Amino acid sequence: MSESITITDNRTGESIEVPIENGAVDAGAWKKFLPGTWFLDPAFGTTASTESAITFLDGGNGVLEYRGYPIDQLAEKSSHLEVAYLLLNGELPNESELSAWNDEITHHTYLHENYRRHVHDAFHYDAHPMGLLTSSVAGLSTFYPESKDIEDPENRMHQIVRLIAKMPTIAASAYRFSKGLPFVFPRNDLDYASNFLSMMFSIAEDDYVPDPALRRAMEILFILHADHEQNCSTTAARVVGSAHADPYVSVAAACAALYGPRHGGANEAVLRMLAEIGSYENVPAYMERVKSGEERLMGFGHRVYKNYDPRARIIKDAAHDVFKVTGQNPLLDIALKLEEVALADPYFIDRKLYPNVDFYSGLIYQSMGFPVEMFTVLFAIPRTVGWLAHWQEMLEMESRIARPRQVYTGVASRDYTPIGDR
Repeated sequence: MSESITITDNRTGESIEVPIENGAVDAGAWKKFLPGTWFLDPAFGTTASTESAITFLDGGNGVLEYRGYPIDQLAEKSSHLEVAYLLLNGELPNESELSAWNDEITHHTYLHENYRRHVHDAFHYDAHPMGLLTSSVAGLSTFYPESKDIEDPENRMHQIVRLIAKMPTIAASAYRFSKGLPFVFPRNDLDYASNFLSMMFSIAEDDYVPDPALRRAMEILFILHADHEQNCSTTAARVVGSAHADPYVSVAAACAALYGPRHGGANEAVLRMLAEIGSYENVPAYMERVKSGEERLMGFGHRVYKNYDPRARIIKDAAHDVFKVTGQNPLLDIALKLEEVALADPYFIDRKLYPNVDFYSGLIYQSMGFPVEMFTVLFAIPRTVGWLAHWQEMLEMESRIARPRQVYTGVASRDYTPIGDR
């Protein structure tokens, strides 16, 4: 049996056979067969906008792979910068490649002093760190005008290195500005995660070194958030990038999409829910209200995953290591009870409502000392790698500028009415 479908136009009786390749049907055949007739697919729920070799996601079976490598193996054995190299280049680096890559990122972490001062001085003292981050990333475009030359692969990679290196610096400086704290400069003697924690939390220490368990938890969270296929923010980066915008404004567009609470704010919603529940004993009653439609269960279920989010298992294990250092988050018992009830109740099982990556990540961030307003920023730092990998892949594919079709439902053609006759 051939892997194909047959489309028949019942108005004419004409048919066309279209092959199924890699689980997809080429829309070009439909366009040629039925010109001017479009698929109506709000939010692109069943439309593949591109081919990509970066991330494989099988939501039905709870599988997530970067370039073919299972996410659990990478989280256990790799570093964030090693994963970044993999996403951008397609293969894991050898020792010399990784050493050179780490060195290159480390020596691009500084921000131009005029840029840092003047960008932050333009904002109110209590500006949201994510707003600062989004604006700051876009502003880098004006400091590196050579980034407009996106046709040069070497120049593209130079800008990619700059962005990956500077995102933690921008993020930490945005936080410290919002708190009225002095800026902490990057340190070339620290690894990526440790350097970020130093810029965030160092007060007067010249030799600040984070606890190994906290540093490792940060690495794991960075790895798990590095990419997630064609989500809202990645699509935003690709759409803006398809106009041949430079990487800074393309990533700024992705940051703006992530800023939306339906995308980057889910772990914050989980903490609010846990605080609302208040205690372990209140969980059963809350779950009954969820089942009756009176409450929403945050951090469970996913647009893509119809099984246990593989990232949630990894984060749950990392959470316990963090709590050994920070002391147990009082909300953890509530979270564990919620998960226990949901995984045993047919109501949630039938609806495939399993914990997702956001369910435990907020607890970790909170225990490490990050304020809630920084959660989306913490998401943006590692996801920059994924955004840039997709931006680069799109340019190498010589894709066309994004231009979705629409189905017009407005008023039919009519003549202009003079104002006095309306």
